[in-house]
Amino acid sequence: VQLQASGGGLVHPGGSLRLSCAASGRTFTRGVMAWFRQAPGKEREFVAARRWSGTHYADSVKGRFTISMDNANNAVNLQMNNLQPEDTAVYYCAATPRGLILSSLWGAREYEYWAQGTQVTVSS
Repeated sequence: VQLQASGGGLVHPGGSLRLSCAASGRTFTRGVMAWFRQAPGKEREFVAARRWSGTHYADSVKGRFTISMDNANNAVNLQMNNLQPEDTAVYYCAATPRGLILSSLWGAREYEYWAQGTQVTVSS
């Protein structure tokens, strides 16, 4: 199983980026696909997740980020709008074939599969 993330880059405050994560080797239709991020000197933190019952977001990104599944391509996307300097981080796609309960979504240890990180830099 492999996850391949793409779409990071440099953007001005208020700008947008779209991250994509393509999975190969298995599908995660009944599991969870998620995005985490890690800023320099900080712990990895939950950003958003998509599971069978819907989508879930960290409070810091609600209303600005949208996670969506591309079932045809076995991929998950993260549309990031109104980006701010505090969104600067390395973003990681993660997945588990298990159906996590809500309280488990935020824990990085719950996810067995990870893509390489993609850098997102928001700067003027």
